[in-house]
Amino acid sequence: MAVSKLRAEDESDPDQPVAKRLRSVPSFASVIREAVVAKSLQNVCFALEPLLRRVVHEEVERGLVHVMQPPLRSPQMCIEEVEPSSCLQLAFARLLSRPIFTGSRIEDKEKNALQILLTDTRTGERSPTLLKIEIVVLDGDFPSGDQEQWTSDEFNGRIVKEREGKRPLLIGEHTVTLRDGMAHIGELMFTDNSSWIRSRKFRLGARVFPGSYDGPRIKEALTESFTVKDHRGESYKKHYPPSLGDKVWRLEKIGKGGAFDRRLAAAGIKTVQEFLKQLVIDPCRLRSILGPGMSDRQWERSINHARTCTIGEQRYMYRRQAYAVIMNPICEVVGIMINDVVSTPQHLSQQQMADFQQLILEAYHHCDKLEKVDGMSFDARTSLQPNDPMDAGVIGSSTWYSNHHESLRSQYPNEGIFELGTTPSTLQLGSNNWIQNTMLDTPDQLHEGY
Repeated sequence: MAVSKLRAEDESDPDQPVAKRLRSVPSFASVIREAVVAKSLQNVCFALEPLLRRVVHEEVERGLVHVMQPPLRSPQMCIEEVEPSSCLQLAFARLLSRPIFTGSRIEDKEKNALQILLTDTRTGERSPTLLKIEIVVLDGDFPSGDQEQWTSDEFNGRIVKEREGKRPLLIGEHTVTLRDGMAHIGELMFTDNSSWIRSRKFRLGARVFPGSYDGPRIKEALTESFTVKDHRGESYKKHYPPSLGDKVWRLEKIGKGGAFDRRLAAAGIKTVQEFLKQLVIDPCRLRSILGPGMSDRQWERSINHARTCTIGEQRYMYRRQAYAVIMNPICEVVGIMINDVVSTPQHLSQQQMADFQQLILEAYHHCDKLEKVDGMSFDARTSLQPNDPMDAGVIGSSTWYSNHHESLRSQYPNEGIFELGTTPSTLQLGSNNWIQNTMLDTPDQLHEGY
């Protein structure tokens, strides 16, 4: 190639001196050397390229991490920040009273105003910190599962606000000042039910009022989850405890206007007092009135609720000649009298015992005609134990009832309480309380075994 180029130059410029033309022509060796060097440089670049790419990539990543991450804190600084926030915690003093209705005051289970406490979890003592506290509504699903820890952002993110176009969901005294580790919430009520959110339940939460406190985090308080019902459902609310004059549908498992309510009304049982009277006189008949539609579990719930009723100290008398029986408002026998003198079963002769047996049955038969008496009290001087041999023949015992069944049935043929196959265990119930305890000083004593 060099020779051809030299020849072309010679032909193109015939006047140029020959020596000069020879000096400008590169040697063959230099051409070869230049080619080798160029090839070597190209190979070196190819070999260095992956290494250079990796180094540049690592340096770029290191720079980005340094820019995006906050500066690391020492372990001591972390301990100082985390530990105080986990020591102070707000809490509701008691569980809520339920059910909760819109427009009704929210109370604790003791029917008192809600109470918020601030405690130190390390010592269990109340903290004297002065705080402004806010009561908020949260979704009943918060926190999820058995989670007991949450951040302030998680708590705030689950606060429930009112529906569009509605009044504020919670009205009343929802902002209070906490002093000496305690604060009482006054009037507080819901304006809307909880049926419109997915969980269909709310929780009440207590948090430090935003912007009012500058210090370590204080953990928020939560109540149990609960349903808020429309106030129109309050007319169907059960009473705890029920009163004697309450309608019978105020008892658990007996709905207003439902099948059980109608069955009881048809049998003349419209109040809790009438329900308890029948439970004392003949629970088997009461059970049959409610029918197989009421399960055994529902039956237990209803009668246990009825038994929480406050009976009171009013006493009633049924008298025949020299004999009288004293009963409480639900026909439990609490005393017997002969010639206006209080007596006990141990002092009765066999004939007197038989007379009183008959008298008690008549009292049950005419329980709507009992005579009200005031200011009567009894002294328990003696007692008949349950295993006493006399127990088989005492008034109201199952053995006595079985032995007298036919005569009772013939005497009161139209009375359901004397139907064949029914043994009124609480025809014994009032009598057995009276028999086993003889005479009871107070109504509370009467209910200890009831």
